Amino acid sequence: MPENTTPTPHRHPEARSPFVFDLRELGRRAGSLREYRRAVPAPAGFGLDLVGVPEGAPLALDLRLESVTEGVLVTGTVSGPLTGECGRCLDRFTDEFTVDICELFAYPDSATDETTEADEVRRIDGDLLDVEPAVRDAVVPDLPWAPLCRPDCAGLCPTCGQRLADLPAGHAHETIDPRWAALSAFTTNAGGDAERTTDQE
Repeated sequence: MPENTTPTPHRHPEARSPFVFDLRELGRRAGSLREYRRAVPAPAGFGLDLVGVPEGAPLALDLRLESVTEGVLVTGTVSGPLTGECGRCLDRFTDEFTVDICELFAYPDSATDETTEADEVRRIDGDLLDVEPAVRDAVVPDLPWAPLCRPDCAGLCPTCGQRLADLPAGHAHETIDPRWAALSAFTTNAGGDAERTTDQE
């Protein structure tokens, strides 16, 4: 099941989390900004049924935090590895992704905080800003519902179930219309009876 793409309810950030930034380094003067580059381990659940970021895999955060009148604007990119199962041939594959992130975190008691519902905008908790929910909402919806090991994957043979890429060109199976199957069996038996009759003569 895909993750919720709307802002998640308020949660108290843990200062030790690598997704949490201390805003005392930034300050509240509008226009102040800081850039951060961090490698953080991916939490569980960063994915869909067939593809996702392995838990603990390194995510590269390249973020810019800018103080604005109503809060802190977070922009930048998130990149990391993907593993999945091809939606056509069912083979396991690995890949990489990069997604953009742009999210406003409102200051407590700011005009934005007072005029929006709790689930419409993210909030800043004291001096701490937790970007994990925003990163999750940027990564998960961008993942493909039907991932492919490669764009030209031919999938599986519908008859024998083998990968078409591993089979010779022109691979095919003889099929008999079920309406003629009984007649085919009768013809085969009749041929056998004819051979036995010839042998007896």
